[in-house]
Amino acid sequence: AVREYQDFLASGKQEIKKEADGPSVVVKSNNSPSTPIADAIASLGDGEDVVLTPGSPLPPTLGNRESYPIYVAVPPMELDDFIKNLPDDWKPRIEDFVFLSGGNICGAIEPVLKTYGYARDSMSQLLCGGFTTPDTSIGKPKDLSCKVGIDAQGEDKWAGETAACGKWAGAIQERFESHGIRCKTGFYREWRRLMWERAAFDAVFNLIGAVRKEPTTIKDVAVYYEQEASDMFWQVTGNLRGWLAVTLTYGFEERLFGLAESMYAEQQCEITEEMYPYMFCAPLNKGSMTIEYLHYAKNDIGLIPGITLPKCDTTPSLMRQGNLRADGAI
Repeated sequence: AVREYQDFLASGKQEIKKEADGPSVVVKSNNSPSTPIADAIASLGDGEDVVLTPGSPLPPTLGNRESYPIYVAVPPMELDDFIKNLPDDWKPRIEDFVFLSGGNICGAIEPVLKTYGYARDSMSQLLCGGFTTPDTSIGKPKDLSCKVGIDAQGEDKWAGETAACGKWAGAIQERFESHGIRCKTGFYREWRRLMWERAAFDAVFNLIGAVRKEPTTIKDVAVYYEQEASDMFWQVTGNLRGWLAVTLTYGFEERLFGLAESMYAEQQCEITEEMYPYMFCAPLNKGSMTIEYLHYAKNDIGLIPGITLPKCDTTPSLMRQGNLRADGAI
């Protein structure tokens, strides 16, 4: 973030340019009847967005603009094929792509983007965990961020915000905030920290809750499994520093637990084979505690049977005494 700021100062500009929102392209899957994230983004527009499937011709202009946001709202398991099979007329528009990360729908896609050199400063990215994705016939997306206290300057501290970076960050922010959804914008490195913080939230809370035999919500884990979740978060943050040189900002535990308790009382914990590569990509699958839980989920609970897990070199220690043990026993 420091280098980006230095580059900005060297440019002589007085402020970071923010593009305005306007008619955009939303790319949805042509393999799935349900496209909640694509529908949610389109529903926040002014009704002039064009919703396409991969490979369809792009409009030459939209809203009198030759350059416009192209939200790549395909499921993460289809993203690699989408990028590999870009039609020739799409390739000059790559700088207009907006890639989506975060939450149980989008997951962490940085490993896929890195393969193609798209995890970089100039690429627009949207962190999606900060809003709901309802059936748009019922209503529009709602904000999922929450206040978690007051900082030393007397300002509200927030957790779980939607966030954007890159060329179209301003347009994304305008689209979401015009519908009451908080959206932070900033340089790529700051956005990346927020993205991995959200990825840790999705991985840790869902894994700890999913191995219980009784249905367990994200809030339940935060309230009743605070120590287990805290221990796993600290392992994750250490691996983020060691593997990716990513350091979560001060107060991440307060934000993550506050978000879980305030906004996720109804969301059931789950891990699935389909989303496993995007919820437990490296280094989220590297901690010894995470590996213990994953092996327990597969071998004892019967979840993710088709997934090859990292070797478990430690004796499982996830069971603690008292009620609400991971196996559901009292």
